[in-house]
Amino acid sequence: MNSEATIFIVDDDIAMRDSLSLLLSLNGFRTRSFANAENALTAYSPDWLGCMLVDMRMPGMSGLELQIELGKRGGDLPIVVMTAYGDIAMARAVLKSGAADFLEKPIDDAVLIDVLRAAIEVQSRRRQALPAIPGVGRPQPLTMREQQVMEFVAAGLPVREIAERLGISPRTVEVYKSRMTQKLRSHDAKDLPNPKPSGGTS
Repeated sequence: MNSEATIFIVDDDIAMRDSLSLLLSLNGFRTRSFANAENALTAYSPDWLGCMLVDMRMPGMSGLELQIELGKRGGDLPIVVMTAYGDIAMARAVLKSGAADFLEKPIDDAVLIDVLRAAIEVQSRRRQALPAIPGVGRPQPLTMREQQVMEFVAAGLPVREIAERLGISPRTVEVYKSRMTQKLRSHDAKDLPNPKPSGGTS
């Protein structure tokens, strides 16, 4: 993991911010916290390295609105959105807007650490060109979680089993399937390329 990477926590709940900061610090992450999206936007720089961990529902600007605004400002900082009130429409909107991942509270500590490390890794290689897929064209980059879901889909695993292995809900798996299919311009699991192992399914 890049030693300069920082996890930028955006959550109006001070107890949640402190808890996340402590957890992440104990796992070797640098952190910086903001009480709302507006403060994060004021401080934001396109040069930031790491990942932004954003609560979906906050007074004022929501996590999704923050994500959309950051997208307009450029930069390649991955954004992971978390919420205690998730549904498939919300997950689809967040991922469609470019989020690296969508996590439902309460979040398993190990899953959170894995997602953040993967997001940081994606940022470090995001600008590398991907090879074109024969008959499909040049796809948009898949996030680490989308790659994991793709591997399981290509292996023929059912949605519920994929959800259990990745520690996410079945409806979130469906959102990832839809998103990665759109990226790869494919409409059936048999059309998916044979992916290289991602190094784990935590």
